[in-house]
Formats: sequence, structure tokens, C-alpha cells
Amino acid sequence: MAIMEKNDSNVVMDGLTSEGFQVTRMASTGGFLKSGNTTLIIGVEDNQTNKVINIISKYSSKRQTVLENNNSIFPGAISSAPFTVTTGGAIIFVLNVDRFEKV
Repeated sequence: MAIMEKNDSNVVMDGLTSEGFQVTRMASTGGFLKSGNTTLIIGVEDNQTNKVINIISKYSSKRQTVLENNNSIFPGAISSAPFTVTTGGAIIFVLNVDRFEKV
């Protein structure tokens, strides 16, 4: 399972499906910036896990984003000066599945 910015999800899915992996996409929302994310679910055999991780890493890029602090991100903050945060990339969870059926 991988969570990434929705802007990265199409190219990640294209990279995965071009290598023959099946992917399920779900819309999700991040907690800190409350921005649109995508959660991908990819079921693979253990020996394919690293290949999937490499594809996700290749196509989900980290980047610097400048945000205006309008006190909605940090309520009560003294300064309203813009600040930079790192966004993008992916959070990947590798989970063992006891049973999988495709019906």
C-alpha cells in the first residue's frame, strides 16, 4: 500500500501497470496540509516487493512547496510569513496478506 500526492499518482500507476502490476486507487486526504492524496493498493508476491517499491520511488518525487501561513495551518502563530515544506514522495506500507482471492 502506498500513499502519495494525487499529482504523482497517474505517473506511478502508469509505471506499475507498464510492468504488469495491477493497482487499485483510492482518494485520500493528508492530515497536515489537508491536501489531496491517493492511496494505491498493489498485491504482489514477496519476490516482487522491491521492484514495486523501486517503481514507486522513481515516479513519486519530493519537492519544496512554499505555503502562506494564514493561521489555518498554524493557528495562533505569531508570524504570518510564508514557509517552505517538503511535499511529495510516498509512504509505503508492506503488509503480509494471509489470503487473497480474485473473484
